[in-house]
Amino acid sequence: MSKIDHSLFNANQHALEKEYEVCPQCGCELVMRHSKNGPFLGCAAYPKCDFIRPLHQHDTAVLKVLDDSPCPECDSPLAVKNGRFGMFIGCTNFPQCHYIADQKQQQPEQNLVTCPKCHDGRLTKRSNKYGKTFYSCDAYPKCKYSLNYEPVAHACPQCDWPVMVKRNLAGGPVLQCPQKSCGHKQAENVES
Repeated sequence: MSKIDHSLFNANQHALEKEYEVCPQCGCELVMRHSKNGPFLGCAAYPKCDFIRPLHQHDTAVLKVLDDSPCPECDSPLAVKNGRFGMFIGCTNFPQCHYIADQKQQQPEQNLVTCPKCHDGRLTKRSNKYGKTFYSCDAYPKCKYSLNYEPVAHACPQCDWPVMVKRNLAGGPVLQCPQKSCGHKQAENVES
């Protein structure tokens, strides 16, 4: 056998010797399954047994307790925590107290652009669970308007859409119309 064949044999032998976890409901083997939300462990006897367990536990870890900042709901100290969707400030008395500091308070109000679709909400900076930034109407779920780039309250000279977005392209920063039917681009420093 060559070195490559020998290493494959050792890898296969190691995989066969691996001990598998057992389903706590029925005693069958747990196998790796895949869904749109990622991999998980599921019972091999599915659909007779519906036991599933996530591969990654999303436990919240306390990074630092803020002794000088009491919780406004229960007076327990607040803490900087790291959870499933990133860092946040929450009460140390969880699960009895569910207080989480509102991140909207940290955002300056003067920079918010009025939603061009519903004209009621404001476009606020948000991030998804992967950390990617986007801007959406704060009147959600009534209005589902969102943009992938920072909005600017500047009407498009081509189609008169009240908002344009800042983009950094190879030729330098530009303002671009977010409407797919228009797509007009102009230098960022141009005023109309």
